[in-house]
Formats: sequence, structure tokens, C-alpha cells
Amino acid sequence: MKVTLFDAKPSVGRKFLIAGKGGLNLTHSETLERFVKRYSSQGTKESYWTSLLSGFDNTALRSWAENLGIETFIGTSGRVFPKEFKAAPLLRRWVERLRAQGVHFLTNHKLVGIIKHDDRFTLEFHQHHDKTTIVTDAVILALGGGSWPETGSTGEWVSLLQGLGIAITPLTSANCGWEVTWNPDIIQETEGLPLKNIEVTAGEKTIAGELLITRYGLEGGALYQLGATLRSLEKPSLILDLKPSFTAEELALKIQHTSGDLLDVARESWKLSPAGVSLLRHFNDHHSINSPLGLAKAAKRITIPLTKPRPLSEAISSAGGVPFSELDDSLMMKRLPGLFVAGEMMDWEAPTGGYLLQGCFATGTRAAKGAIEYLEGKHP
Repeated sequence: MKVTLFDAKPSVGRKFLIAGKGGLNLTHSETLERFVKRYSSQGTKESYWTSLLSGFDNTALRSWAENLGIETFIGTSGRVFPKEFKAAPLLRRWVERLRAQGVHFLTNHKLVGIIKHDDRFTLEFHQHHDKTTIVTDAVILALGGGSWPETGSTGEWVSLLQGLGIAITPLTSANCGWEVTWNPDIIQETEGLPLKNIEVTAGEKTIAGELLITRYGLEGGALYQLGATLRSLEKPSLILDLKPSFTAEELALKIQHTSGDLLDVARESWKLSPAGVSLLRHFNDHHSINSPLGLAKAAKRITIPLTKPRPLSEAISSAGGVPFSELDDSLMMKRLPGLFVAGEMMDWEAPTGGYLLQGCFATGTRAAKGAIEYLEGKHP
């Protein structure tokens, strides 16, 4: 079986190298039962992701890396990293292994057309200023979503597949910051400051974590996990609980017998961050926070209206793509037998923390096995 890998860029794995800039969080160490809950995709059940991840789970991913000579470890947060905290050594050994197995690499080949004749595909590529055509029996597309376009994930494939009659959910930003119309005074006081050990609520979903105040709005892991919920809201907003470990009444008791500026006292007694103090001051009128209980209730519920997510080109990942309704269980196009998809091309999303790469490896494994079965005539 001859395998050829085409890449539009001069070298392969550019998005993988971008992921390595943060130390290459390969996967997470939590149990499969918890792991599958991190994924969301329209029209699929949790059992579907259980099946996908079981085919290539976090243990298999670690074993694969270690078979390439890359030792991994579990960090204090449960995330899994290579000991070297780098993507380049793993990518280099990965490519060397594939070449040794006979995989042929053709770079600077941008896919611009797919034509199916009977049981074969003609693929059209732009190579520099020339057009090249390749005829093949099966195709696996792993063209990425729409984030980090400089790595080749431009999302231009959307119109290509739509031209073949494939329904596509529009690509949109996931794992990204959201914009806020800040009061200039807030930015002057808090730009670049974190909000730690808080709870963040959007709609009916609450996440514990951290946020970062930026000039344009908010960033942070807690916000990333709420992306799908926020996009579903007509008027997206966040509700911040600065002290989730205490009730409003418990907080009020801590400052009820003090004198002086109530907010200054609360800052010391509740150990509020400078960013938290600034948000309390600017998102509440003086009267509402002029009593211990009023201030405590305000600290438990700061509502911040959001305007829109940051542009797709800035997002860590994208949502949207090929819906699972267009695919069979082997990730093959129902309308085009022999054409498979994997990774961020499909309409699913997951938070950062190793789940994105794990999802790409798991779907890639499923698509590859499906392609082999198809070529061997075992596909139904």
C-alpha cells in the first residue's frame, strides 16, 4: 500500500510546532470517563467520543511518543508533556519513522480540487505556479480548521467540499478571548492583571479557573471552556464570583464590625486581587456596595457583558466544519465513499489542556483504519 502525504507548506507539521510553543501539552492523564466529557459536537452522543478515544487514548498517545524515544511525564495539573517541553524533536522522529516505513512526502502542494471517477479520486494541486494531478484510491483529508492560518489552516477547503455537495457548519473561533467595552479607567488600572481562583458562569454553565484582563476584553482557560455556551446566547455575558469558597453572608460577617472604606477593608479581609477590586468598583454603583452584605453579594456576582469573540485567525482552535451527520463511523464521507476526514476539519471542539491534540490523534487513527478497511474491501 503506497501512502503519500501532501502539504501546502514547504515543511510538514507547522501547526504541531505552534502547539509546542507552550511546552507541547500532548494529552491529559484523566480517566476516559472524564476525558470524553471534554468534547462537544452537534448530533453525537458521549458514547461516540468514548468509541473514538478508546481507539487511541491518552495511554496509547504516550506509548507512541515513547516508542519514538520521547519520554513524557504528568504535570501537577494532570497534563502530559514531553520531558524536553519541545515539539521539534518529536516531529523530527515522527517524520523519520514515516519515511522509513515508505511514506512519500510532497510539500508545496496545495489541494485545489477533488474529482471522483468511479472508485478513484483525482486530486488537483497547485505546486508553485504549476498544477499537478494525482489519481488515488482513497483520500484522508486533515486540512485543519481556520485558526493559525500562517501554518496552512486557512479553512479554504470549505468551499471545495461544499462544491462536492458536503454540508459544512461555518467555522468560528473556539478557545479564544472575548471582547468587552471596558471603561478606560478599568484598563488603566487592570490591563494584564489576572483574576485567579474564581468561578465564571455563562448561561447555565459554571467553570472554576482564571481569567486575564486585556485591552480588548478577557482571555483565559475558564473563558475558553465557555465558548460554545457563549456563542449560543443572544446577549453573551459572564458572571464572576470572586470568592466562590464563601457565601455572601460569610463574607459579610468578615467585615461587618470594621470601620473605614468598606472596599479597602474587604480587599484585605477577603484577599481580593487588584483586578477584582477594580471590577467591583466599576461594575457597581456606590449605593449597592455601601453595606457589608451588599458588597459581598456584588463580589459573588459581577456581570460583564461581552460583545464578540476575537477573530478566528487569533483563536487557539476553531469550531464548525464537517458535521458528523455527513460521516459514517469510520469518518468516511457518506456521499463520497473513499474520502475520509480527521482532526479540526470536523465539527467538534474541546478545551485546551491536551484535549485538542488527543482529539486529532484519535480521529486520525479512526480515519486511517477506515481507509485501510475500505481499500481491503472490508468496508460495508
